[in-house]
Amino acid sequence: MKKKNPPKFIDVFAGCGGLSLGLINAGWHGRFAIEKSPLAFSTLQHNLLGAKKNHFDWPTWLPKEATTIEEALANHADNLGKMGGRVDLIVGGPPCQGFSVAGKRDPNDPRNKLTEQYLSLVGLVKPRFLVIENVSGFDMSFDANVEAPAKRNGKKESYANYVANRLAAMGYRVYKGLINCADFGVPQNRLRFLMLCELNVPNVKHVDLFDKLRNHRARFLRSRRLPLDRQVAVAEAIGDLETAGCKLLPASDSPAPGFMEAEYQTPKNPNAYLTLMRRGMQQLAPNSRRLANHRPETIKKFRLTQVVCEPGHCLSVSQRKLLGTQKHARTVLNRTMPSATVTTLPDDILHYSEPRILTVRENARLQSFPDWFAFQGKYTTGGSSRKNECPRYTQVGNAVPPLLAEAIGEVLQKRIAELKREQRAKNPHGTIAEKMTG
Repeated sequence: MKKKNPPKFIDVFAGCGGLSLGLINAGWHGRFAIEKSPLAFSTLQHNLLGAKKNHFDWPTWLPKEATTIEEALANHADNLGKMGGRVDLIVGGPPCQGFSVAGKRDPNDPRNKLTEQYLSLVGLVKPRFLVIENVSGFDMSFDANVEAPAKRNGKKESYANYVANRLAAMGYRVYKGLINCADFGVPQNRLRFLMLCELNVPNVKHVDLFDKLRNHRARFLRSRRLPLDRQVAVAEAIGDLETAGCKLLPASDSPAPGFMEAEYQTPKNPNAYLTLMRRGMQQLAPNSRRLANHRPETIKKFRLTQVVCEPGHCLSVSQRKLLGTQKHARTVLNRTMPSATVTTLPDDILHYSEPRILTVRENARLQSFPDWFAFQGKYTTGGSSRKNECPRYTQVGNAVPPLLAEAIGEVLQKRIAELKREQRAKNPHGTIAEKMTG
């Protein structure tokens, strides 16, 4: 049964809506989402803002379209300020490329400046809770020879500590650390940095939200019948999407001709993870199942890669030399283990038994997106367009896994309930906490 007045959130740097989806599944309701990519926003809008599935109370003063946080602050600061006290949570992960271990971190990267805009929004709305999600590199120190806002007392400091100190100065208690998404049922080893923050209210008992999230793991997995003693394996997540023995059909949602997709079949005995992913599909088939049109020489190279590469591990220097490739990040999936981190590049991961890259839908499964969630826009992009466009593979690779977001949403819901009980015990005739939504 849905709550009559659920807690409200704002999603910033929302992408295709992975964080929003998880929070909605945990009983939250959106106010609005900020995402600059028209392609990613179209996916969020299609799935979460439709006439039949509208999970946002979108304000009339904010156009329901792709926008940047900079534009939102410049054009709607007054209205944002009026939302103060009426929003329980702001979530968002500033674009991670500026912090990623995989790339060169530059504290003066314009993408890192987006964090400042995020902080400005927080200052206007002042929600009770904050969630900041990013790559693990967000918590690494900047180079000492680079002048950065994260320098304190002449010493190197991570951008995460810089942000934490800023939030503490704004009145928030900050709890942070690393989480492997695989520990929350996501069939993927995806190490993420999380910052969970709560507005410091006088005479309220402090609780470590990060510890609460860790301690919630067992209950979260049990309630979904997911394994506690191991992580969900790749074959459990995408085994039903193998092409072997399946009829191949023309791709149903490809703007380009000549592509095929495997028939969507119902497994006889679906495991717990597949049951979650396929819920609500009945006889429907999900989109984004288009198979790549690999050239014969590419298929040959992928077959050799599957023979040479140890499943679940990146190619070594000698293996790359043998295969004639410079792509060190390429990994052949290990069917019995969680996937390597799903990225925005389609050819980073090869299927465990078929000489091909994964489909968008298979990547989405590894990210814990349910099959009903339909991705919009082109499949891939290239050349100079890579910097500006966000096609389906990129949308999936950039997303926060909905299962992790759902676990976070449940923990914060429980915290709101605790606060209400605590305040009622102190003042049964009415409290500030009772004015909180939910």
